[in-house]
Amino acid sequence: MRAAWYACNGEPREVLVVGDLPMPIAGPGEVLVRVVTSGVNPSDVKAVRGRPLGAGVVVPHSDGAGIIEAVGPGVDTRRLGERVWMWNGQWKRAMGTAAEYVALPQAQAVPLPPNTDFAAGACLGIPAMTAFHAVSALGDLSGRSVLVIGAASAVGDYAAQLAVLAGARVIGTVGSDEKAEHARGAGVEATIDYKREEVAGKVKALTDGRGVDAIIDMDFSSTARLLAAGILAPHGQLIGYGSNEYIDVPVPFRTLLFGSACLRFFLVYDLLSHEREAAVSGISQLLQAGHLRHTIASRWHLEDIAAAHEAVDQGKAIGNVVVDLTG
Repeated sequence: MRAAWYACNGEPREVLVVGDLPMPIAGPGEVLVRVVTSGVNPSDVKAVRGRPLGAGVVVPHSDGAGIIEAVGPGVDTRRLGERVWMWNGQWKRAMGTAAEYVALPQAQAVPLPPNTDFAAGACLGIPAMTAFHAVSALGDLSGRSVLVIGAASAVGDYAAQLAVLAGARVIGTVGSDEKAEHARGAGVEATIDYKREEVAGKVKALTDGRGVDAIIDMDFSSTARLLAAGILAPHGQLIGYGSNEYIDVPVPFRTLLFGSACLRFFLVYDLLSHEREAAVSGISQLLQAGHLRHTIASRWHLEDIAAAHEAVDQGKAIGNVVVDLTG
């Protein structure tokens, strides 16, 4: 089968190889999926650059969508031919979705509704699931204000949509007029261009000085500095899923303490079983009802996978970057 892989860490264009690898076989409890689309996420780029290899050859990417072509022992044969989207394809595994075929535990291949195409299916494992868990973890959002950091990002776009569906008033940070327009299309009421505007001051102005009730955060190393300026209302919550800096991020403890603030963090790869089940079920219901907008920033052939990684790494894409494998 055709696949992309790397055998050492480095820049994608320097270490990613496209060629032929042996076809995987579905083991007990597994399904073999013919991959149609593979999603590229920032964590995939970071993995190629620096995550220690657990095997001699690693096929990247955790997200994807395709069709089940074979099942292993213990899997209902009625799943043959099923359209599916996949999660954690390359988490603690050597073989991800940047290949024509991938074998993985059947629970990691979720039925894809007929009204959702394969490109959208490649956006669900990390972007949509991260957004769903973040919004769900905040509890009842009806009538509350939510600040989405990076509201036009792959995760932020879904988070904004879900928060709006939950009844929240959503404010979003963006980095350009084009991204602001895109965020407003997700229901974001007000946008703040963090490159040209003072974020904390604008948040307070938009909330009559009170701050927002909740923050969905993609870069805690930057947002931590905003907390000292009072952007979080008393008894507010911040739920974070990423940071540009991971070591020794200072927090304004006094501000947080006297504001009775709650900080929560999670890694989407490592959700608890009941959290994962809730996210998969919730996303499936939203897809079936047609409630989610899916934005594909660009699509690439497998041979151009290095360029796809570069498109994600540049941070200019609005939406998700997808690699097409088979039709």
